[in-house]
Amino acid sequence: MKLQSLVLAAATALTMTTAFAVPAGTWTVAAGAHYVDPKSDNGDVTIGGTKYAVDVDGDVRPTISGEYFIANNVGVELLAAIPFHHDFTLTNPNDANPLTNTITGKTQHLPPTLSLQYHFDGYNLPMNVKPFVGVGVNYTTFFKERVSAGGNLKLDDSVGVAGHIGLDIPYAPTEAFRIDARYIDIKTDATWNGTDIGEIDISPWVYGVAFVKKF
Repeated sequence: MKLQSLVLAAATALTMTTAFAVPAGTWTVAAGAHYVDPKSDNGDVTIGGTKYAVDVDGDVRPTISGEYFIANNVGVELLAAIPFHHDFTLTNPNDANPLTNTITGKTQHLPPTLSLQYHFDGYNLPMNVKPFVGVGVNYTTFFKERVSAGGNLKLDDSVGVAGHIGLDIPYAPTEAFRIDARYIDIKTDATWNGTDIGEIDISPWVYGVAFVKKF
């Protein structure tokens, strides 16, 4: 429902007309940091006949994005980042012994995201705030998976829909402070020692702040 709401907002925005503040041909670059906050229930995997519940921790890293306006107030944005690092825990709910019921691990991933965005303008909002919405596609690649149990865990790459909402708060003619949030559909098939063990559903909200420069 969260993703559907974001997609509906983006589609509605693209049908609206406003005063044109960002003309076609404009470039913007945003540099900041984002926190990847995975959903609370990350699914189950089965290893050697034992089912484990998956819990994935969040992480924050520097990010950079570039946006090119293909039409007035309509831009195409690419988000990039240095690798995010995630700790995760696999827990056997049928084993009460904390020394034997968990497998811990780590992974890194890169989540480049390409979005089509609409920037609202002409509404005389407080502080001259410029809201925007977007929808696009995310590609996440995982690497450097490590686990405490001595097995070989592999997470497949993921492709999914991404929604984007945010606010630009201008403080100079070509500069602004940005607050934004994304919902990204990230699901990865996992293997253990070459055997399929199930799907891990990370599907995080991603919260960020950034400095934006217009060219």
